Amino acid sequence: MSLTEPPPPVPGPGPGSAAAEAAEQLRDRISADSLTTRRDYLRIVATVSGGLAIGGVGVAAGILHRHGDSETLPRSKKVADQLAPGESVAFRFPGDEDRALAVRLSDGSLVGYSAVCTHLACAVLWREDRGPEGELYCPCHEGVFDARTGEVTAGPPPRPLPKIFLTEELDGSIWAVATARSAEATKDALCRQFGPSRPELAERLGCPGLDRTTENGRT
Repeated sequence: MSLTEPPPPVPGPGPGSAAAEAAEQLRDRISADSLTTRRDYLRIVATVSGGLAIGGVGVAAGILHRHGDSETLPRSKKVADQLAPGESVAFRFPGDEDRALAVRLSDGSLVGYSAVCTHLACAVLWREDRGPEGELYCPCHEGVFDARTGEVTAGPPPRPLPKIFLTEELDGSIWAVATARSAEATKDALCRQFGPSRPELAERLGCPGLDRTTENGRT
């Protein structure tokens, strides 16, 4: 399964909509289970994305640019019109230099990752025919990553692939909406990016430092 320059803003659902009501459940859903599955995390991000207006790399020895290092929420980007099970698509996100890969797994789940190996920054490829769920593979030094989690399963890569959060709209289009650093917890990644510009979402997430930020804002 799997997740580039910004499209014009498209109005999101207004107050009282189903998406807005669903977003109210976000905080409880995250705090209720710290071991939420990858698929559940993607559903959480889809809920968050539903309340937003759409529109609106791996590392080598610690030297290269870290994928998703920005503290600000990136512009949402359309990845594909549709994506069938077993299919993948390469794209750039969050920046024009950040190679990324989105995959739909055989069970319909969507996953997205940086397409830059965490070993020596070679390109990561999707191989549907390897294993029951396929695998993410770096041909330079035989690095292999779990397609569902991004964790290293073979080879020299020292860290899992940074994740990209995807959401699927009603028309079937796939959008990239946020990123996580390698091994970063989903809640931490969402708070880091949504907190500064979307305080209402940060509150639902239960992000740390919210009271201080709000107080400073009032001051």
